[in-house]
Amino acid sequence: MSTRRAKLLEATCRVIALRGVRGLRVEEVAAEAGVSKTLIYYHFRDRSGLVTSALEYVNDRAEGYAGVSDDDDAPVRELLLRLLVGEFQDDRAVRENSAVWGEVRAAATFDEGLRPVLATLTERWLVELAEVIEDGQDEGDIPASVDSRAAAVRLTSLVEGLSGRWLAGLLTTAEARSHVAAALERELLPDAQG
Repeated sequence: MSTRRAKLLEATCRVIALRGVRGLRVEEVAAEAGVSKTLIYYHFRDRSGLVTSALEYVNDRAEGYAGVSDDDDAPVRELLLRLLVGEFQDDRAVRENSAVWGEVRAAATFDEGLRPVLATLTERWLVELAEVIEDGQDEGDIPASVDSRAAAVRLTSLVEGLSGRWLAGLLTTAEARSHVAAALERELLPDAQG
């Protein structure tokens, strides 16, 4: 991705985090980025393309701060925990990502055009978590009775819900992480029902 495109997406994320998707105006993004509207339209075609690209950018950025790599040989439970609690960090970019995701999810209630990219990126996250759970099952660290898909749905839903409270200052980072850790342990019990 070009540096200019990344700067435009960063500006878009800041505006979405502050104003929401429904309040997003291309003029405001241009002002935030210090560029002309024409340049934004050149790179993203229209407002919808800008929002879709911003969500994909946020998703890519989130993959970088989870603290997990393909060659990571940590125990599976630790990998799962890091993937989930990585969403709660006292870092501006992490908070901004969380705010953008929340704003896009809320806007998708009324804007059906946002649903396909939201569904695709959410599915990617679910598949990633389910695959790690299945790896743990293959290694014998996680009971075979755990429904990996159902556990991934519940855990990501919990993270999304806690995120709103965390962003609003109703939970500290430590509290959010603690709730995720407790839920993960319950999900990985042999008796966990989907």
